[in-house]
Amino acid sequence: MHPSRALLRLLAIVALLAPLAAAAQGKAESEAQPLDTSVCLGCHGNEGFEAPGPDGKTRSLYVPGDPFLKSVHGQFGCTLCHSDITQVPHDLKQRAKVDCGSCHADEKAQYLTSVHGIESVIKHNPHAATCTSCHTMHAVASPKLAATRIQIVHRCGNCHRENFSSYIDTYHGQVNTLGYAYTAKCFDCHGSHGIQRVSDPASTVYPANRLATCRKCHANATAGFVTFEPHANTHDLRRYPYTWLASKLMIALLVGVFLFFWTHSLLWFYREYRDRRAGKSRTHVAAAAVPAGGRHIRRFGPWWRLAHLVFALSVMMLVFTGMTLFYADTAWARAVMAAFGGPRIEGIVHRTSAAVMLGIFFVHLVYLAAHLWRTRSTFRWFGPDSLVPNWKDFEDMLAMFKWFFGAGPRPLLERWTYWEKFDYWAVFWGMAIIGGSGMMLAFPAVTASFLPGWTLNVATLVHGEEAFLAAVFLFTVHFFNNHFRPDKLPPPDIVMFTGSVSLEEFSREHPLQYRRLAESGQLERYLVEVPSAPMRVGSKILGIVLILCGLALLALVAIGFHGTLAAGG
Repeated sequence: MHPSRALLRLLAIVALLAPLAAAAQGKAESEAQPLDTSVCLGCHGNEGFEAPGPDGKTRSLYVPGDPFLKSVHGQFGCTLCHSDITQVPHDLKQRAKVDCGSCHADEKAQYLTSVHGIESVIKHNPHAATCTSCHTMHAVASPKLAATRIQIVHRCGNCHRENFSSYIDTYHGQVNTLGYAYTAKCFDCHGSHGIQRVSDPASTVYPANRLATCRKCHANATAGFVTFEPHANTHDLRRYPYTWLASKLMIALLVGVFLFFWTHSLLWFYREYRDRRAGKSRTHVAAAAVPAGGRHIRRFGPWWRLAHLVFALSVMMLVFTGMTLFYADTAWARAVMAAFGGPRIEGIVHRTSAAVMLGIFFVHLVYLAAHLWRTRSTFRWFGPDSLVPNWKDFEDMLAMFKWFFGAGPRPLLERWTYWEKFDYWAVFWGMAIIGGSGMMLAFPAVTASFLPGWTLNVATLVHGEEAFLAAVFLFTVHFFNNHFRPDKLPPPDIVMFTGSVSLEEFSREHPLQYRRLAESGQLERYLVEVPSAPMRVGSKILGIVLILCGLALLALVAIGFHGTLAAGG
């Protein structure tokens, strides 16, 4: 190194060490240890004050960006903690005799009476938590900072791994994982320096003290809150029977639905692909029987189409905002949350979307009730125009599987197919499970006022898993049935935007309904003009945009799910 450069660096180091020595003078003369620059640099080097790291290699302490310099102690220097130079460890086997209590007397007094302090000081447990276990050594940051509080929570997990794992699955933990510190953390419930065992009557989470602890955040908390289990898991049947049972039921539901419908879709794709390759036609109505003229037949009125569009948009936004919390540990979730402006704003968007979805569903129920009342004398509950499942749906499903394997002809279908009926009634199930559990979680104090707190644990589990089921089903099975079957390619199918299909397609997709209308002379009532070119183009653009949004959401869910599997979740 050039002599002048070395001299400048030495002067800089001396200038930096000077205030450290001055800080040490503030102690009693008997404790003061004057710093000998040559002694310090003899151990730590002239090139930036080096010290041994946990890997056995030395690192520079006094360089720009060093964590110690940025810490709350950085302005005071090493002598704040290492008042005697002989206390500084020279290798990894030595321990510096640092007494944090010399400055933090109140915290020390609390720590000595805590479960951590007793384990460390009284029982000499080398694994017991000490100051540096939570606050680190050189990079001590102010606990007033949100990032510091979040880091402390993760350091709790270094020892309490199972409880940390269950905590981050809760709403409190998910918000913390996303980088926001306003929800409850370990020390908000258990205390910090004076933490006691749960079985200790002095503990803040002792059964008799839990309600008061909960009310620090939930002012309206009732006695039901004390039975909420913030560390409930799905594998301990003895301690958490309800979440264990709920998880097994949800797993059975997920596996059953996906196994059946993914198999159904794959076989369907394979059969149609083979038929197209072989040039086979699947028209079930003679071409001569289909009137010429290129007219369309109306399948959905304007209000049905509008409701479908608004419902689809609200569901996509629910998936977008909900999966951001569900997979809070992914990089995309943090980016999305930052774009929203934080969990509070994201929560408003999520609940607004839920209100829109539930509102559409409620309006549909009112319309359905009015329609059934008007047609009560003629409506056939198990007739061809009804969405109520009947025996023919089961027969059609069996015939479809026979056709998949070439063991029979493709079944002739009515106005509503069995998979369309499943889509319809799945919404009722989803509203009950997702909507009901969502309302419980949105108003936890009300829920806990008449239900035990563990129902919130179950609601959290089924809300997330059912949302996952709905998202993956919609963007795989529903998209396939309506847009990605070989005879639907290229997507999108725009019937839900234009409201009508050609007579040729209608006679092919719903041959029994076509024959019934034609034979009864009612076909003319449903004939409409072909949608205009702008309407068709606009519908295609809208359909493509919605499909791309759905596939993008599916990709985000897949990334989050893969991360969960990789982490052993």
